[in-house]
Amino acid sequence: MAALSAWFWNERFWLPHNVTWADLADPAPGVEYPKAGHLLAALPLALGMFVVRLIFERFIASACARGLHIQAGVGRRAQPNAVLEKVFTSITKNPDSRHLDGLSKQLDWEVRKVQRWFRHRRNQDKPSIHTKFCESMWRFSFYLGIFIYGFQFLWQSPWMWDTRHCWYGYPYQVMTPGLYHYYVTELAFYWSLMFSQFTDIKRKDFLIMFIHHLATVSLISFSYANNMARVGSLVLFVHDASDFLLEAAKMANYAKYQRLCDFLFIFFSVVFFITRLVIFPIWVLNSTMFESWAIVGPYPSWWLFNILLLLLQVLHIFWSYLISRIAFKAIMRGKTQFISSPSRIREGDPVFLSLSIEPPSAALLLLCICSVCLTTLPSLCPAVCNDVRSDIESSSEEDADTTTEGLKASAHTPKGENGTNGHCAAAKARMQNHSSW
Repeated sequence: MAALSAWFWNERFWLPHNVTWADLADPAPGVEYPKAGHLLAALPLALGMFVVRLIFERFIASACARGLHIQAGVGRRAQPNAVLEKVFTSITKNPDSRHLDGLSKQLDWEVRKVQRWFRHRRNQDKPSIHTKFCESMWRFSFYLGIFIYGFQFLWQSPWMWDTRHCWYGYPYQVMTPGLYHYYVTELAFYWSLMFSQFTDIKRKDFLIMFIHHLATVSLISFSYANNMARVGSLVLFVHDASDFLLEAAKMANYAKYQRLCDFLFIFFSVVFFITRLVIFPIWVLNSTMFESWAIVGPYPSWWLFNILLLLLQVLHIFWSYLISRIAFKAIMRGKTQFISSPSRIREGDPVFLSLSIEPPSAALLLLCICSVCLTTLPSLCPAVCNDVRSDIESSSEEDADTTTEGLKASAHTPKGENGTNGHCAAAKARMQNHSSW
């Protein structure tokens, strides 16, 4: 075990040249450097977040859903049938005509009745619109709150205004309480999402979202362990900027306020394009690839970090293409469709009929959103328990399975090592007695 730990925490991978873990182990009094063990605090915090989420969805989000006439009713369940259940679980959930004919003869049922049983059985495993609304309202609350906290924190941080401060003195950079709380809160949230996947209704994109959450947790932990938290906070902030808008659009969609949903989705798309395709490469990637090279110089984990960020930018471009297709359809047809995975966009997917927004009901939805804004501002402090994000869910699958019963409207440096060594040697003496940032 000791050999494995020594191999994993190899100084030549994690740290710049001529810097060792011992150099970071004994800081001056009042100075704290990041340590991987600090991140263990995210696990109990994630459990606390999960409990808070259950309470929030049960008493706050559920009340808002009822106020918007989103009932928590359970759909029609398929009648128990051992033969059909075995086919459903082990062979296919969408039988073709050959299977339907065979099952019809075996059970002495009409083909129509067999089709209906499979439709009800598929819908039985899907979360209700009420559940989706409550989940989106919880994520909206967190994303909005953490974005506001990140904005307030970074506004007072020098690296927001001059990204070279992300690398001055590296790796002898003090971990301030504000930065630590920002990181641990984000990390705990994604741990809680991973926990909740095993208790929520299992969805088609379970594995995709699990890998997404795991990758996010790994990136946050990686950047903290090698003290790239300053630039990491910029990455988190850029990604948090658009997420709450997407969740707000989904809430409007579930409440069947299609025009409000379309407006919020177009707004989300604009913010997404600006933050992911303009600000992220110009502001963040420029700093991690060029400013850090000039100030610190490259080393193994530096290469890995930048490769991961470049892959993330490739995903941004891909997601932007998919989002632009949805936004274009929303503009041309007046309707917006959400999907759970970018790869699941198809030309023949079902769409929503555009619905008029009644002023009192629309105001009620906006009131729910505003109430979350007001409650998260004071409550999201450092002690409170960033698609990439691409968490776009489908709320139209129910209609896709019921088309046989009729049309239904549903909403769903050249400096290299020398530059590193010279800067780090001078930086260590300065940073030992400096804890303002």
